[in-house]
Order: sequence, then C-alpha cells, then structure tokens
Amino acid sequence: MELIDNKVRLLGDDLKKEIGRGAKVKIVASYFSIYAFEALKRELSEVAELQFIFPTPAFVQQSVKDKLKKETREYFIPKHLQETSLYGTEFEIRLRNQLTQKVIARECAEWIRAKVQFRSNITEERPQNFIYVENARRKAIYMPIEGFTSVDLGYEKNNMMFQGIMKNDEDSYTKFFFNQFQNIWNDHTKLQDVTQAIVDYISSAYTDNSPKFIYFITLYNIFSEFLDDIMSEDFMPNEGTGFKNSLVWQKLYSFQRDGAIGVIQKLEKYNGCILADSVGLGKTFTALAVMKYYASRNKNILVLAPKKLANNWNQYRDNVRTNLFYKDRIHFDVLYHTDLGRMHGFSNGHDLSKFNWDNYDLVVIDESHNFRNANSYRDKETRYDFLINKVLKSGVRTKVLMLSATPVNNRFTDLKNQLALAYGDDYAEFNERLDTSKSVDVVLSNAQRAFNEWTKLPKEQRKAADLMSRLDIDFSILLDNVTIARSRKHITRYYDSSEIGSFPTRRKPVSYYCDIARKEDTLSYNDIFNTLMGLTMGVYAPMNYILPSRISKYEALYDTQVGRATLKQVNREKALQRLMTINMLKRLESCVDSFRKTVRNICDVNKRTYDSIIQFENDHAASRTLEFSQIDEETFDDEDFDITNDGTLGKVRIDFSDMDLYLWKRDLKYDIETLEALYDLMCYVTPEKDLKLQKLIEIVEDKIEHPFNSENRKILIFSAFADTTNYLYENLAPILLEKYGLYSARIQGASSGNASNICGEKDTDRLLTLFSPISKERDVAFPEDKDLNIDVLIATDCVSEGQNLQDCDICINYDIHWNPVRIVQRFGRIDRIGSKNQYIQLVNFWPNVSLDEYINLNARVENRMTLVDATATGDDNIIASEQADLDYRKEQLKKLQEGNLQDLEDVDGSITITDLGLNEFRMDMVAYIKEHGEPKNIAHGLYCVVRHDDEKNIPKGVIYVLKNRNPSVNIGDKNRLHPYYLVYLDEAGNVVRNHMDVKAILDILRTTCKHHTEPIADLCRAYNRETKDGYKMDKYSRLLDRSIESIIDVKEANDLDALFNTGSDVLFSSGIQGLDDFELITFVVIK
Repeated sequence: MELIDNKVRLLGDDLKKEIGRGAKVKIVASYFSIYAFEALKRELSEVAELQFIFPTPAFVQQSVKDKLKKETREYFIPKHLQETSLYGTEFEIRLRNQLTQKVIARECAEWIRAKVQFRSNITEERPQNFIYVENARRKAIYMPIEGFTSVDLGYEKNNMMFQGIMKNDEDSYTKFFFNQFQNIWNDHTKLQDVTQAIVDYISSAYTDNSPKFIYFITLYNIFSEFLDDIMSEDFMPNEGTGFKNSLVWQKLYSFQRDGAIGVIQKLEKYNGCILADSVGLGKTFTALAVMKYYASRNKNILVLAPKKLANNWNQYRDNVRTNLFYKDRIHFDVLYHTDLGRMHGFSNGHDLSKFNWDNYDLVVIDESHNFRNANSYRDKETRYDFLINKVLKSGVRTKVLMLSATPVNNRFTDLKNQLALAYGDDYAEFNERLDTSKSVDVVLSNAQRAFNEWTKLPKEQRKAADLMSRLDIDFSILLDNVTIARSRKHITRYYDSSEIGSFPTRRKPVSYYCDIARKEDTLSYNDIFNTLMGLTMGVYAPMNYILPSRISKYEALYDTQVGRATLKQVNREKALQRLMTINMLKRLESCVDSFRKTVRNICDVNKRTYDSIIQFENDHAASRTLEFSQIDEETFDDEDFDITNDGTLGKVRIDFSDMDLYLWKRDLKYDIETLEALYDLMCYVTPEKDLKLQKLIEIVEDKIEHPFNSENRKILIFSAFADTTNYLYENLAPILLEKYGLYSARIQGASSGNASNICGEKDTDRLLTLFSPISKERDVAFPEDKDLNIDVLIATDCVSEGQNLQDCDICINYDIHWNPVRIVQRFGRIDRIGSKNQYIQLVNFWPNVSLDEYINLNARVENRMTLVDATATGDDNIIASEQADLDYRKEQLKKLQEGNLQDLEDVDGSITITDLGLNEFRMDMVAYIKEHGEPKNIAHGLYCVVRHDDEKNIPKGVIYVLKNRNPSVNIGDKNRLHPYYLVYLDEAGNVVRNHMDVKAILDILRTTCKHHTEPIADLCRAYNRETKDGYKMDKYSRLLDRSIESIIDVKEANDLDALFNTGSDVLFSSGIQGLDDFELITFVVIK
C-alpha cells in the first residue's frame, strides 16, 4: 500500500506509469473533465477500454415540468457540476481560459467513441468512488477520489488543506473492488448508459455554434440569478387577456412591443414607470398598447395631458373615424393637468364637481416633466399635491405611467418627484422593491452632487459621457428599474431595419436671418429689445408702490410659505413682470402682427389702471380697493405661458390709499407713451414690407416648384402663437390656392381656431388626416375624402407632439422656441420611422442678430429669479443648474445655426437617461426560455462568429464575457452586471467598449447574434482556417489577456480619481491580479 499526497507524489504521474498499451481502466467518480484526458492523453489513447460510472444520476433523461409548467425534455442533474465539469471544474478555469478547449474536446470525443463507456447510477444508493487499473503486470486500486479531473490528478491547485490517496495492489483488495464494479456495471436496473449524451455534450465545445445560441446562453449566465423574479407571473403580462391580438399591438414595431412589455412589467413590480423614448419613436402608440392590456383586465384608466395635446388622446378614446383602434375598445378618460384641484366646472365632457378622482387603477401622465416641481404652498394645494393625495393615495391602488422625452432637466429632484408619483410618495415601499443598494434619496442626492461638480468644468469639457461615468452605479440600476428610454440611434442600430424601416435622411438645416423691415421703415431688433427692457412694467407690480408703513399688511395677506422658506408677493410680481417681458420679446421674434397686438393689449391694461387712479383722485375718496392680476406659482417655469391666452390667474386686492400713486402714475405714463410709440411704428410694417413674411413666401414657392422628394409639395409651418398662425394663413393660403391650386389649413388646438380653404368640416383630426393621408390612413378614416389633399399646414405647438405627419418632408420654424427641445419635437412630426420620404428638411427663422447677442438678450430677460432663499431650502445647485441649462440651450442652438440638428441625448452639457436600461435583454431571455426551456448546464468557454458592421460602429475584433471569481470585488464599483464583465476589443487589442459600457456591448451582441439561428458558414470557415481548427489560439489568448488588462486599467483610473475623495477605501479594497481571477463564459468573434 502506498500514499499519494498530490503534492510531492501526484496521482496523475502514478497513473501514467500504470496505464499502458492494452490496459483496462474502471472508474467510479463524481466528475469527468476533458482536461484530465488532456493530461493523460498519450496513456489513455492506448488503453483497451475504459468504463466510467457516475455514482449519482447524471445525464439521465427524465420528463420534468419546468418553472413555466411547460412539458420539456431536459437533463435532470441533482449536482449540475457533474455535467459542467466535463469542460473543467472551477479549479481548471486557468486551463479553459487558454482557449484550447475546442481541440481538446474534439480529441476527447473521438477517444470516447473508440474506447470509453459511461454509465450513470439511477438509484438512490451510491457506490464508493475509486479508480481500478489493470495492466499486463498487475492490478491496482486508487481511493478515495472525488473526480477524474486535472485537479484530482494533482496538476491544478484545489482548496483542500491536505489530501491522501491510497494505492493498493494486494490481490484480495483489487479483486473485491473489481467484482463490486462488475456487479453494478452489469445490472441495468441500477445503471443507464449515458455515453452518447457525454459525446454530444463534449461535441458542443468544438462544433460551430449559432450566434443566437451564444447570445441566449450569455444572457442566461448574466441574468439567471434573477430568473425567478424576472419570470414571476406576478410581474409578467398575462397573455390570456388577448392584448397581443389587438389592433394597436399589430400596429407596433418590434421595439415598441419590447417597450410595452417592459412598461407592464415595471408597472406590476414597481407600480410606476417613465416611458422616455426619444422624439419620433411613437410613445403614444406604446402607451396605448399598455392601456389596452389594462383595459382588457377591466381596469379604470385616466389620461392626464396638457390641454394643447388633448386631441392626441381624445381621438383614440372617442367613436370617431380617425380612431384606428376603436374596435380595441380601449376605455379611458382624458383630463388636463390644469384640472387637478378644480372642483367646479366642466372639462373635456366631465363635470368636475361630481368627478371621482380616486377610482383609477392606471393613470397615464403625458408630459410628466410638468410635475417636476413638488413645492407646497401655504393654504394652497398644488396640482402635484392634489395628484398625490386625491388621485394616487386615495381610493384604489393606482399605477402610474409617465410619458416624457425630457424627464430630467438638469436637476435630479425632477426625477425624484416624478418617481414619487408611483408610490404616492411612500419611499419606504419604493426603496424596498428597488434593486439598488441605496435609497432613492441617497442615489439621486449623489447624482446631483456629481452633476454639480461636473457643471464647474469649463463648458467645452462638459461631455455627457463623462457625466455618466461620474454617476453612481445605483443611478443606472434605478433608471433600469423604473424607466424605458431608447434613443433613435439605438433603435436604428440594434433593431432589424427590414422590419422597422429607417428614418429619412436629414438634409442640412437651413437658417434665415431676417430684419423686421427695411431700416427706413422700422427700428432694428436690438433697438426694440432695448426699448422693451426699459419699460417699468409697473402695472404688474403694484406691491412695489405700497407705502412702507402699510407693506406689512399685504405681506401678511399674500406672502406664502414654500417649505421652510417664504415666497414673497413682491417676488411673485417680479416673476409676472418677467413673464410679460418674455411674452413681448417672443412675439417680436415671431412676427410683426403678433407683436403689434401684444403691445396694444399691454398698453390698454396700463391705460385702464392709469384711468382708475385718476378717477380715484378726482372722486377724493378715502379709499378704493382694486383687484390686480397675479400668476399661479406653478406658472413660474411654464415656457408656454401667454397672458393674452391664459388671462388673469389670480387676484390681489390693494387699497389705493395705501399706495404711492404719484410714483406709480409716473411709471404707468412712461410705459403708455413708450408702448403707443412702438405700436404706431409697427403699424407701418404691412405684409408687403414684412421681410420675414416675404422670405417665407419665397421659400414655400421654391419648395412647391422644386420638391426634393418626387412630387412632394407638402409643407409644415410652426409658430408658438395663434396670432402668428392667423397672420401667416391670411397671407399664404389665398396665394397658394390661386397660383398653385394647393389647399392650406390652420390648426390652433380648439377647432374654433382652425381654418382651411378646403371644403368640409374643419375638425382637427380631419385636417391632419388630409395633410398626412398615408400615415393617418385617410382612405380608411375618411373614404369620401380620398381625393382631397391639404399641402400646407400652419400650426401652433398643439401638434408638435404625438402626431405622425411623416407624409410631409419639410418643417419650417417661423419662430425659434427658446427651448431647443421644442424644436426637436416639432421636427419629430416628420422625422419618423416609416416615412416614405428619402430626405427631410428643417428650416429655421432667426432674428437678425448674432447667436451670442441672441442668447445674451434671452438670458437677461429669462434669467429665472430665485423666488425662494436658496439657503433656506438647502438647495445649493439652483444657480449651477440655471447656468448649465443656459449653456445647454446655447450649444444646441449653435449646432442648429451651423446646420446640425442633434438629438437631445447627443447634446453635451445635458443629462440623458436614454439607452441605460437592460430590460430588452431580460425580455429576450424570458421569451427564449418560454420557447426552449432553461439552457442549464451549458459549457463555459463556447463561442460563435459574427459579421462586423462598420456603419453601426461594430469593427472586427472579439467580445469576451467573463465572470469574476471573487463576487465580493466589484471592480471600481461601476459594473452593474457584476460579477460578469463584458469587454470588446478590436483585432489590434484596442478597447472598443470597456467593461463599464455593458449596455452598448449587450446591444452589439443582440444585433449581431439574435437573428442568426445557424452558424454563419463563411465566417466559421475563415475562423477555423485562422486558428487551424483550434490548434492555434495565440491571437485570441493574447486578446483575452488584454481584456483583463483593460479591466484593471479602468479600475486603476477610477481608483486614482477616488483616492482623494473623503471616505475613500481604495487603499484597502481587494485587488484583481489578472486572468486567473476570471472565468471565460463565452466569446464572440467579430470577423
């Protein structure tokens, strides 16, 4: 009897001496590894036979029901390691990482077919493990052994403190174990032959795999830990409702279907979701599909939308011909944001005095960023408060779907306040369900801190990608949990273009800089601006004229609490002065006629107030109380606020006897004289002298006479103001009908403001359908109008969102909205997937001043006032956010003037939340498992070969999917897939995407692999030639080493950044040394 300790004396070396030509080997062991074969290949190749018994059931086919209660055939393995060990145990990872698995597996399979039989125990009793070797000289037994692997042979390290294997060649001893083996081997009630299963399993390591298979086993490895949660029937849509058979579902593109499923899952798990897909990706249709799902479950649904967008939703609710989905019977109510808190009157067909706000299972909030501000005011319930308390927290448990292309506007509290809607501000429950390690408060507070630091960088150094790298990993996880946000770039790059079509090609935007009129006819833009800035606007600030001895009385009446601070009425009036000045400046930019009317209106307000003072003085009254306009606190940041449309939004009562009337009369008189002079000057500018209008007519006629898409003469013209659309329609429509026979239409939201020189009803839906007959399916909705076309549409921003007008190929902004988001939204009406146009054009009219002058003018008047004391609220980022916002707008407008329209998420200097979510990959995995069952116990180290695509920025190279063997070490605390790491290198070893860019790498895997169900033959042949069928893997081994180096490089860079941060534990964190710290899961060669 001899002792083998696997340190000084190795089992493998001893077996090499005993196993020779003609030897017979019998093994009972829990594991078999191809690396054990590799270690003893020369000796094992010469044996007469080898018989192997697995002591517990392995590779035994049994009928089982999987977690989806779907009948499948799969291998039942109590210890999955018994099977996966064929490709190496956890201690043989080093060998597998050498990428020689393909060659070894092929040789091992050939050897098994020739000389080996495997059988598995199928009973509850198990035999003892041992190795029996019989050669021409003697017989020997080795025991105890665990498995037949390179580790058990002593060639790789294990975690055992010590090991002792006894070798015994005594005749009685060897005869006993031989007989026991033979008795079991020949008893078919105890063993089942699994040789072919072993061969098939090993063969998968050297056969060419389909990219689709590698994609899904990669996902399975990454997400399998969360499989129970992902596939929980509590969170997955119930397909028994039949929602996938609906008309709206059939209308969706694949990316919209992915989005709808993701939204439903998030609503079920987290109670809320923000759908923030980019402009032009059809958020309305995606939301309608979600609403159809809940309507099919008899849930009550409320849509809250800005009033200007009401028609976008009403058309899918009502029994009207433009409702393409009426047969789906999606029942829902529509009310407006401004209805929140109203207890009287009628709105959109509802009596608000009787309206039951708390009876909705699902609330869909369009333009949810309007609820970014959660400030409360003394004695007043804000719309946000009402939404939380009366709609969401009261009555039935309500789920909240929020729609917004810009849910974050440089302040992360924007996101927090919207997320609070999902839980009725119960953060304890929300935090409990999230997958983050920190609370929402902490995550977003950290994000804000990182953003504030980032805003301190010089403007040219503020890159969006750098900001995202500064943010905590939990921020990405939070967004992944509760948002669906895809960019158009993502959709076109990673979805099958043959199914979704493509976006039209954007022609270079064209800008025109027009004076108001010739110099001899009017003042310049700058002169008028300076005149406007010289106005006192005292009519909107009566508090400024209250006598000092009386001011405290009015402060007590009208100053209000905002959290811990005070919102003073004086500041509220300053805000109104600011809004009115902005209103006049915007109308000056828009058109002469709109500005002229506004000047007249404001002048009249001043005159009426001045006359009231004179009458009071002439009557010699002791006192007289007058009511003055004020604005609602929630209107401070409303970019669409227009006093001429909205009227007075509140009243302040002040006694003339408490005022310095002499000073107020002086200011009112000055403003009246200035405004009258401006009005008289503007009256000289007739349409014939209006240079901007004449330029528009020239552009329109040129487009009609020289279309850049064959025979397409459609033109879409936007203005922010109804007055401007009236002016344009009056001066364009008659000319175009008489000269070209083209019909025009004007749309202002309410049908009463609509107009058209085409016959029939002037209903908004009908006019839009006749303007875009293909996208709006005119022949279905209005078959009697199938020969009617509207070619020129002049509209306000009531159609700048949620409308598909892609029959048109040119969008003209007659006035530039100060917020570039609105410009992108307007253009998004024609810049849409499914457009039949090859090219589309954006045209912008600008005031004839330099961009710096324009931005500075706007900044002077629009510089938002800090209406509350920043120190009192604890918010130290207001000024930083305002400056960042201004820089962002300037950057976008500058790009626009240079002829480059950027998508919102591509503008440096802004916060973007697009393309961070991993939901699509989870849904892919769920769909695969539902169809095929779980891909359990698949070997690690498998690969596929896919095609490069330079247009999609997918160069030749290789993607490695690795697993960190030390789960406690999340390198740099930045990898959201930890312990899995994905690295994409080009063929030269340069990093294309590092391990922190997991979403982008998964996107590349998805687009290159998902739709290839068979190996790509020509690429596999090229790869096999390059690697000599797996015998020459030097190149890919070097790249694998380089991938690990890249992970360590990024970690060290992050450590250096973090080293001097307060509380940093970089010096004490665990280290990553190299390749042996990782296990290769899969790799994808890109040829």
